[in-house]
Amino acid sequence: MYAVNVRDHVMIAHSLRGTVFGPAQRLHGATYVVDLELRRDELDADGIVVDIGLATQVLRDELARLNFRNLDEVPEFAGHNTTTEFLARAIFDRVATRIAAGAMGPHALPGAASPGLTQMRVTLNESHVAWAAYEGALPVQPRP
Repeated sequence: MYAVNVRDHVMIAHSLRGTVFGPAQRLHGATYVVDLELRRDELDADGIVVDIGLATQVLRDELARLNFRNLDEVPEFAGHNTTTEFLARAIFDRVATRIAAGAMGPHALPGAASPGLTQMRVTLNESHVAWAAYEGALPVQPRP
């Protein structure tokens, strides 16, 4: 299995519901370093997993939709605790949609004539000692 990782960051504000979150129940900020790992079984015709420039741009675009936002006010997150784990899945789903739409090129498409991307992992690093991730197969199966 081959893999390529690109990295960016996002700054958000949010509050979390539930006593388990202690002081994080109040509005607070977080800066996440976000890793996007893309995997495939075999290299494409150009000898790469994916175009790193395209992968970087897709990640940057999706994080820009969240950057400097209060996630408590994002309609698609209404009713959810925007935990690090939840955000990892949300970013995963957004990037997977972009991959399926061809944003990382035709060789990246899962199920393309040449085997495309088969797996992806999104990791949100809260600090140098804590992180959460979501990973799964591509193409993504709809959520139940």
